[in-house]
This record gives sequence, structure tokens and C-alpha cells, in this order.
Amino acid sequence: MIQSGPDAWARAENVLGVRLDALGDILMTTPALRALKESRPGRRITLLTSPAGAAIAALVPEIDDVIVYESPWMKATPPRSNSRPDFVMIEHLRRARFDAAAIFTVYSQNPLPAALLCYLADIPLRLAHCRENPYQLLTDWVHEVEPERFIRHEVRRQLDLVAAIGARTADERMSLRVPEEARERVRQRLQQLGLDARHPWAVIHPGASAPSRRYPPEGFAAAARQLVRDRGWRIVFTGGRSEVELVEGIRAVMGAPSHSLAGQLELGELAALIAEAPILIANNTGPVHIAAAVGTPVVDLYALTNLQHTPWGIPSRVLNHDVPCKLCYKSICPEGHHDCLRLVRPEAIVQAACALWNETFDRRGSAPAPFLVPSLHST
Repeated sequence: MIQSGPDAWARAENVLGVRLDALGDILMTTPALRALKESRPGRRITLLTSPAGAAIAALVPEIDDVIVYESPWMKATPPRSNSRPDFVMIEHLRRARFDAAAIFTVYSQNPLPAALLCYLADIPLRLAHCRENPYQLLTDWVHEVEPERFIRHEVRRQLDLVAAIGARTADERMSLRVPEEARERVRQRLQQLGLDARHPWAVIHPGASAPSRRYPPEGFAAAARQLVRDRGWRIVFTGGRSEVELVEGIRAVMGAPSHSLAGQLELGELAALIAEAPILIANNTGPVHIAAAVGTPVVDLYALTNLQHTPWGIPSRVLNHDVPCKLCYKSICPEGHHDCLRLVRPEAIVQAACALWNETFDRRGSAPAPFLVPSLHST
């Protein structure tokens, strides 16, 4: 229910966006943040987010400032012994004198803890999706109808939220600014590796935070081996420091030449690498959304835990195997078989990568003739 309405929001100059999730969630909120920014000249956007979200928020041009908050209602927050950090945050927000707060959540999250935080900080206008009547906690709210009636893409969900108070944009692309110095460092490394747009190559990012969203390492190894041996591609693996062992295990099983930058890149450099890459092959994880923000085609090994986080606005292939237990919303496969990803054949990844190369080779300027895509009938 919109109580304050667009006129009240049109006067809000100092706006707090609340998105307490991780990298991909922040990027999927950037079109909505752009809509808020564009709907009033001179409007300032501050993002309240998690430590993980803050790292990518620094690369989003629509965000003017970032406040880091480890909220007690988010899963990733370490246990604490008292509520002092929460009262400190309330006072910090109060002193900032925000005119309005837009609270962005996935449909399975309850917005009311964040709404209470903003209410106690005396932020006059407070907007969110909400399943039940929030009474005074929200001045403006959109009734939550997902997933019972439909499921929207996460980008569309947040655009619809801010549209309810009159904030719209004609540019619905995700937003990310790749630092020029990071781009230059990555270009130098690619030159050292002998990689350029004239020869087919791909970045493979085999990790993901949730076990249920990880394609089997041996599948990545088989797909990479086929791309290198049978199709003549070159492969660059990426991953965080905790994923170096995973990457090296895949490379050992792969049995064909490859490169690894796992554990060697800061976030801006990872974004620069993905921006330079002809294609990214990855699980449903943050780098997929980086690719969407910088316009790089993606082969997405997408577990059927949920449906609203597929690549937005870019050429892509989303691969999975249909299962009756889909939409489980679990971090670990509750059935124990992981069939939605395990049953995707490596050949399907090869086919998808070659098809994307053929469809997008004009994007790379000078490029060789398209590949013959191997024939496959199913995943």
C-alpha cells in the first residue's frame, strides 16, 4: 500500500538503500538504484549493506556512499554477544538525516527487521515489499505476492518496487564501473598469457558459496578438456583464495593446458578480466552478475534452488536438468543427489560455449570464422 506516494518521495534528496546481501544481489539492485537516482536531480544514494556487498558497491557509479552493517537477521553475520552494534547503527543512521529508505529483499526475506531499524533511526519515508501489514514500520509498501502468484527476475522485482513510488529509468541494465587501473593490469596479464579476442578463450569460475549451486568439479574438467583439445580454446580459471585447491584439482584432472588466476585477483581485477573475456562459464554465483553488468556472455550452470537470478540482459545459456524437487531454496541439496546440476553433461557446456561464441563474435571486433557447434539433443 502506497501511503506517502510519489510526491513525498520526489522531495527526498538523501536516500538510503538497504540491501544486506552479497555481491550478486547488490548488482541486481543497481537498475532500481539508478531509477531512484534519476527520478530527482542531485539525489544522493547511500547503500547500507554487508561487508561482502560493500566490496562491489564501491564499483557502482549510482552509489555515493556505503555503510557497512552486519545485521543479526542475516545468515552470514557471525554470532555476537550483545545488541550494542545495532544501537550504534541506529544512531549512525539518525545522524545521517536520511529523507527516505528503500529496503530491497528477495521474496523469502522478511523486510520488517530492516524496517524497524529505519523506523528507530527516524527516517521519514520507508519502502519495501511486505507480506503482512507493517502498520507504522513502513510508510509505503508493496504487497508480497511471490512466489504464490508468480516469480519475477530479481532485477524486475526491485524495479517494480521503486516504480511504486514513481522512480523509473529507461536504462534497465545492471551497473558496474571497472577501474581503469585494474583493466590495464589485467590486459597486461592476458598479453603475457598470449590471450586476445582473435582466438577463442573463456574464463571458468567453478566455485560458489552454496554447495547446492556447484557443478561437479569433474564436469568442469571434462568440459574444459573438450574445449581445449577438440575445439582449440584456451581456458583461464578464477576463484577466491579459498578456491585455489578446487581449481588446481580441476586442472589436474583436466589433462590439458590451462591458466589459473585463482586467488590472485582483487575484485576490480576480476571484473576487468570478465569484461575482457569473450565468454564466462560459471555456476549461479557473483561473477555471473559481474558478467551481466559488463556485457560478457555467460554459460550459467544454474541449480534449480530458485529461478530469479539468471543472467540479466546479456547473451547466455542457462544449463540445468529438470527435477521434481526444484525450488528447494536450500544451500545443500536436501535429496542428496544434486541431479539438477550433476546430470548436465559436459558436452552441453561445450555446445553452449561454442553457440555463444558464434552468436557474439561481432562483439569482439576482428574474430575468426564461427565454430561448428557439436550436435546434442539434450543435457
